[in-house]
Amino acid sequence: MREEIANGNELVALAAIETGCQFFGGYPITPSSEIAHEMSVLLPKNGGTFIQMEDEISGICVALGASMTGKKSMTASSGPGISLKSEQIGLGFMAEVPLVIVNVMRGGPSTGLPTRVAQGDILQAANPTHGDFQSIALCPGSLEEAYLETVRAFNLAEEFMTPVFLLLDETLGHMYGKATIPDLEEIRAISKRRRVFEGDPKDYQPYEREQGEAAILNPFFKGYRYHITGLCHGPRGFPTEDAELAQNLIDRLFSKILNHRERIEKYEEYLCEDADKIVIAYGSTSRSAKEAIDKLRAEGERVGLFRPITLWPSPEQRLFEIGKQHDKILVAELNKGQYRKEVERVMRRKVQFLGKVNGRPLSPGELVQAIKEL
Repeated sequence: MREEIANGNELVALAAIETGCQFFGGYPITPSSEIAHEMSVLLPKNGGTFIQMEDEISGICVALGASMTGKKSMTASSGPGISLKSEQIGLGFMAEVPLVIVNVMRGGPSTGLPTRVAQGDILQAANPTHGDFQSIALCPGSLEEAYLETVRAFNLAEEFMTPVFLLLDETLGHMYGKATIPDLEEIRAISKRRRVFEGDPKDYQPYEREQGEAAILNPFFKGYRYHITGLCHGPRGFPTEDAELAQNLIDRLFSKILNHRERIEKYEEYLCEDADKIVIAYGSTSRSAKEAIDKLRAEGERVGLFRPITLWPSPEQRLFEIGKQHDKILVAELNKGQYRKEVERVMRRKVQFLGKVNGRPLSPGELVQAIKEL
């Protein structure tokens, strides 16, 4: 293990480089700009390419194009920029192009509160574009996880051939501290590369896959011919309106992820074993929740924290079990209840809620008071 003194954004960039990212395309936007700045310095030193484009749309376009050539690629933005990227995010889902998309969340909608903290893009990460697909969204809660979940985001993107969202919030993105992270050799050992087809080019059909399996897209310019499109497509990627092919394609975009939830879902349970009250929180809000829980434990109250690290697909089974086991549940988040809706859907009942949308964090004191009132 080694120690780095950095903020969350800088650790995202470091992790991207160390897990093999070779391309970044994007456009500066608060509070994610440090990621682009760090990548502009680190990528040329490590044989990669950094391009600052004229806007957010072209930033994701070039990142998708780089990924099509077989390079691990990333773009980063905040809520308004993710909105602009929406159409090309859909292309990434439909064409099965792996890409890591970092969203350092700020207040919204529209330009909102650019320099303030929020967690208002949770539902956007579940449904960032039109149509039917299954999103993957990861949400670190510490500086160490800002690094580790970036590595995991690249691994999931390469394994499941899909865009993967990494959700930080302004507090975590700009928070400086000491992070203990794995040695470079350990990261290189666990960093995945996407599968390739090595047979006769005439037999290559990248989208001819069984349910639960991802496409196998060989890098461009290597002798394997196929088509990339946002239209429904057949085995070689060429557009089709065949009803059976279209149904199977969209079904597979779901099954290639949902059939493998055990490899995607991740969460933390903190002092839940004997708890009679449970707080559900994520990202930087979970840090305030832990401090509040420690304070209440010292006063004799039995409170625990459930922290989803993979927000989408949500850890449905565990959330359902928690809902059956505990009557007193508080969801705390910096929005109007976006993840609370998912919690209530899974638990099939109402839960208590504490939220803010004024750009300020939830303090441990506010959480203590809300927990006592459960």
